[in-house]
Amino acid sequence: MNREELLRARTDAVAAYDHATEFRVVLPFGFLAMVASLVSLSVCYGSNLASAVVGVALPINPHLQAVMMWGSALLAVYALWRDRRVHANSLPTSLGVVGAAVLIATLYLNYDARVEAVAYVLIVIAALVNQNVFLGTLNRTVRRQAREIEGLNRHLAETVESQDHEIHRLGRLKPFLAPQVAELVVADKDAHLLDTHRRYIACLFCDLRNFTAAADSAEPEDVIEVLQGFHDRVGQLVLEHQGTIGFRAGDGLMAFFNDPIPCQEPVLEAVRLGLDIRDAFEALRAAWPGLGGPVGLGIGIAGGYATLGLIGFQGRADYTAVGRVVNVAARLCDRARDGDILLAQRAFQDVAAEVDAEPLGAVELKGVASPVETYRLRSLHRAERPA
Repeated sequence: MNREELLRARTDAVAAYDHATEFRVVLPFGFLAMVASLVSLSVCYGSNLASAVVGVALPINPHLQAVMMWGSALLAVYALWRDRRVHANSLPTSLGVVGAAVLIATLYLNYDARVEAVAYVLIVIAALVNQNVFLGTLNRTVRRQAREIEGLNRHLAETVESQDHEIHRLGRLKPFLAPQVAELVVADKDAHLLDTHRRYIACLFCDLRNFTAAADSAEPEDVIEVLQGFHDRVGQLVLEHQGTIGFRAGDGLMAFFNDPIPCQEPVLEAVRLGLDIRDAFEALRAAWPGLGGPVGLGIGIAGGYATLGLIGFQGRADYTAVGRVVNVAARLCDRARDGDILLAQRAFQDVAAEVDAEPLGAVELKGVASPVETYRLRSLHRAERPA
């Protein structure tokens, strides 16, 4: 998102505002044309008007009067020309130029009061026409900008709605995905990402051995502290391996790989995670002297097809997997002894070239119809991820 779209929308809004204020900057020129034409007219007929009204003629140098007349007229023409740059209509400027030219000609070539009056009529009409043209252009511009702003508002509303949807999707993903992975998923803009579907995954279960008995004689606060530390560390490891947490339950956790983020070698990634969890557990266990007995860790890993999607109710749902692969991984975890990482046959086949494992033969698992060939993982040949 979006951040670029918001910045672009903000830039458009600023540009629209700047364009709207353009008329406010040049608006005084329209009034200047009107005032300058009236000043020139007053200079010309002011003395006669004063003489007619009060009976006293105002003394004024005729040369100075002429300069003030045509100077004010040219100022009006200049103001008309400045407004022409805004409304792009040449009529007011043309009328003003003709009027000023006629005025100067009659003042210095062949004075005629009637011609002088015609000149002022042209100049005043030019100022009035300019105001009318200017206001018409301003009205059309305001209407156009109102449509642009309305469109911009719609665009902003659509952007906010889209981001709100993405935030909602991100909120649904964050409980079981790493934040950076969840953001990648949201950026993919796949509206059906969380819909129920089928995919090959690697499923890992881990569970504490003898925890219930050890916690029976411990203080509840100590039990909560132990569980919180266990889930914090294991959950962090799952996120580091870009796995998906299916669910947490008491002293156990399920994670899977290859959904919703594709993974080229899901079982191998699950094996790496299992080894990291086993190593991290040793440090955790050393800090749990307050429990009433020894606590161990068992891990089961299976590979196969599962059905994935949201399971729960409105306001509280988990994105998880169901199917035989999940049941097999859970039962292998139950069967594992402290420190064991048990692999189902299909999972072992996916990583046979990468691991050192001990075959345990066909094992009967509760809730699984047929025996499962099982292997105990010892180590990983390739300790580092491939480049």
